[in-house]
Amino acid sequence: MEEIIEVNGLRFHSYHGCMAEETTIGGEYRIDIKLGVDMGASGESDKLEDTVDYCAVQQIAEREMAIPSKLIEHVGRRIVKSLRRELKLVKSIELKLTKLSPPIEGDCESVAVVMYG
Repeated sequence: MEEIIEVNGLRFHSYHGCMAEETTIGGEYRIDIKLGVDMGASGESDKLEDTVDYCAVQQIAEREMAIPSKLIEHVGRRIVKSLRRELKLVKSIELKLTKLSPPIEGDCESVAVVMYG
């Protein structure tokens, strides 16, 4: 049975965007990840190797966030692909990548993309 592990509120200062200042001064980002995992084995064994290591999730996101991109869609897709490739126990992924205080006219707290894999 597929159950969900959530890793929420990962925060990064990264250099994504189409405007020159975004790639120079950077901006603040938040990532929330839901991973579909069969927790039958880990629920019985109490062993880390039978589940998804939260530290690995953070490290994968951090590595991909360190690579500048123009679009958060591009960064999000890279993170989803890396999570899927590197975490063998993951059966499904929902990732929300939020760009805080985007440089757009008007008062806007954030923009976000939600991606699946």
